[in-house]
Amino acid sequence: MHPVTHMKLLINLAQADGKVAEREKNYIINIGRANGIYPDQIQALFQKQHEVIVPENLEPDQKFDCICSLVQLMKIDERMYQEEIRFCSAIAVKLGYDQEVLFELMLHVKDEMTDTEKADLKKVTSQFLKK
Repeated sequence: MHPVTHMKLLINLAQADGKVAEREKNYIINIGRANGIYPDQIQALFQKQHEVIVPENLEPDQKFDCICSLVQLMKIDERMYQEEIRFCSAIAVKLGYDQEVLFELMLHVKDEMTDTEKADLKKVTSQFLKK
């Protein structure tokens, strides 16, 4: 998935409850930095509404990274709004997961995760990926 597309999905989720918390904004900026996108480029994206685009030809690892980062963002402010849950559920389905994957992710995703925790969760969630 192109990094800007990923940023737009994260921004759409952050905006789903009507306001973007500072922790949400910082999380998105940090992901952007990790993908070579400058903070000022990301700041500009917060000023717009974005069409929800989920590429169809993603590898399973890319699908997991996408949905995992969305759930991390949803949980970052320690509140999960219905709009956010619906948004993540719709993206999970567009990525090719059964909707039930969201419950597994909401139970196990944390702000900070070790590589082992992510690998274990990826293995569990792969069972929800439609072939």
